[in-house]
Amino acid sequence: MRLDEEQEELRASVRALLRRHSGDAAWRPLAGQIGAAGLAVPEEYGGAGCGAVEVHVVMEELGRALSPVPYLGSAVLAVRALLASGDPAACADLLPDLAAGTSVAALAWAESGSWTPAAIRARATPSSGGWRLTGTKDHVLDGIRADVLLVAARTPAGPSLFAVRPDAPGVRHEETVPMDTTRPQSRLLLADAPARLVGTDGDAARVLAEVLDHACTALAAEQVGAAARCLELTVAYAGQRVQFGRPIGSFQAVKHRLADAYVRVESARSAALGAAFAAAGPTPSPDLPRLAASAKSICSEAFSEVAAETVQLHGGIGITWEHDAHRYFKRAHATTHLFGPPHHHRTRLADLLGLGPDPAPHLP
Repeated sequence: MRLDEEQEELRASVRALLRRHSGDAAWRPLAGQIGAAGLAVPEEYGGAGCGAVEVHVVMEELGRALSPVPYLGSAVLAVRALLASGDPAACADLLPDLAAGTSVAALAWAESGSWTPAAIRARATPSSGGWRLTGTKDHVLDGIRADVLLVAARTPAGPSLFAVRPDAPGVRHEETVPMDTTRPQSRLLLADAPARLVGTDGDAARVLAEVLDHACTALAAEQVGAAARCLELTVAYAGQRVQFGRPIGSFQAVKHRLADAYVRVESARSAALGAAFAAAGPTPSPDLPRLAASAKSICSEAFSEVAAETVQLHGGIGITWEHDAHRYFKRAHATTHLFGPPHHHRTRLADLLGLGPDPAPHLP
């Protein structure tokens, strides 16, 4: 599996843009000049009509730069939820602005640290002309800056998806302080908040299962990009740092550790690309759930291991605010738990393969 020429050009364009624009300032040119926000949006709704491989390219570059832009939350999670809902009115209303990057959406999904539909306890009750939502949502990516909220809540028919205005009565955000401060998260509190149904009542379990596969696929790409950058930084430092009159990279023990890190990065890259190609096209491969679960587990552990090596091989400077190594380390541990930790996805993979649950979590 290889990227084609256009996808490599997309990579080069995103990387060059992120060098020129750092932090949140990258979002407007990323969406306006490159059209990244609309890559996965069909052309009929103002997007580029591309697929998961192009999203993979962008996510890998965003991970490499530890960019805080709301791409994962809005252009991946929210866009995929809207498309999976099969609601043409909601798609026509919301997707054009999301594709242009002039609007940001957030998917409020997780509860009590779980992203499974069975964990949803937020309630939706019918109201005149709509619905009312009550409950609490955790780990809402980019919820503070969102222009529209997509909220999963339970009706008598089962988990369902709703659109909520962030400024509506009964909607309140509590900004949380995550380990990784480069990825804003919040807690969403709903108290009889007005909402409108997106898609079919009781269909959110299917929608969120599809979103989870795409979320894990995209996050795996980000982890690969960040892990590769960690390795680059460490190799460069090992060639410059002198100990006992020699660069530390000339010592055999350091060479072995760098070689092991390289193998982890390339193995993770293969897993992430496999999931991306399975998710590509109008109809994803039936192997996508298996490949997405595998990619999330493999890439999470690879990134954590490589980031830890980065800190250790940089020595004392690696844990200071003056160096980026600690920021990659924090991103690694935060993304390990986002959308479920590795052992959760190994259990999921074992179930998909009919092998039974993973007997015990593998500790880093």
